[in-house]
Amino acid sequence: MSGPSAAILGCAGLTLTREEEDFFRHVKPWGFILFKRNIDTPEQALALSQALRDIVGRPDAPILIDQEGGRVARLQPPHWKRYPPGRAYGELVANDPLVAREITRLGARLIAHDLRAIGVNVDCVPVLDVPDPKGHEIIGDRAYGDTPEQVATLGRAAAEGLLAGGVLPIIKHIPGHGRAMSDSHLELPVVKAKLAELDARDFAPFRVLSDMPMAMTAHVVYTAIDRKRPATTSRKAIKKIIRESIGFDGLLMSDDLSMKALSGDFRQRAKDSLSAGCDVVLHCNGDMAEMKGVMSGVGGLSKEARRRSQAVMNRLVKVVEPFDVAEARARFDAAFDGRFA
Repeated sequence: MSGPSAAILGCAGLTLTREEEDFFRHVKPWGFILFKRNIDTPEQALALSQALRDIVGRPDAPILIDQEGGRVARLQPPHWKRYPPGRAYGELVANDPLVAREITRLGARLIAHDLRAIGVNVDCVPVLDVPDPKGHEIIGDRAYGDTPEQVATLGRAAAEGLLAGGVLPIIKHIPGHGRAMSDSHLELPVVKAKLAELDARDFAPFRVLSDMPMAMTAHVVYTAIDRKRPATTSRKAIKKIIRESIGFDGLLMSDDLSMKALSGDFRQRAKDSLSAGCDVVLHCNGDMAEMKGVMSGVGGLSKEARRRSQAVMNRLVKVVEPFDVAEARARFDAAFDGRFA
């Protein structure tokens, strides 16, 4: 296999072990993902990013992180500033929708500045799930609002802020996790809403942002689409809904294969996801035995995945938007009355 393999992998700690170096050099993942366990100081995080890219021999290899703000934030004080959850941006709408949009974009632009400084060029943001009042709190305050219109408007603002700062956004969790009554980290959610209801509410923000470069699937069964398989491993969900109805033609990645919503061994999970239409699979926890299982079911990028991968990399700007960080942070903090300073 000459090119990268169709996988995004994590590592266990702050530096790479010899076993990890040898493994990554052999399997050549398309990208990597960092978590709090991999982050100590800016200098250490940058060195780790550079080491990962050196191993696969691609200076722009995607390095991902989940830096949403609120309870999903891998970069923490004292080295990095705090950011609010999506809901806090939505609550600004009561005063002035244009201000809410501006501050959402500004927050994402500040996050992009933080990430780019440590070599991270992809953020798993924005969350485009529209929460159901009866749904599980796993989405909760991560959502920008309660309506598809609000979620789409502020989600696009966040995506634009990241792109302007040289960081690629990922829309998630396509085609929508908001109605799920359970946490897919722990079990498989089953959503029984009718297709028309899903189309009007859950799918709508993803349709509005279908021009984004990357999307992450939901480990959720939608009985109106496929009674047996979650979207991640469902050909019906990916072809008919994500690709055709929503119109997303960017790089589609699975959510984390180690989540308990999925069944089967790791080889089978990887094969099922790729066979269903995912372009790449994601494995996050850095467990070497699990990664070896995943990679036994993964080959190189498909022809379509290579095309989409190239389109993704073409979206990375070489020169970022001019930006006065101190002034931007002061304006951002003022919008929230210093609550996240």
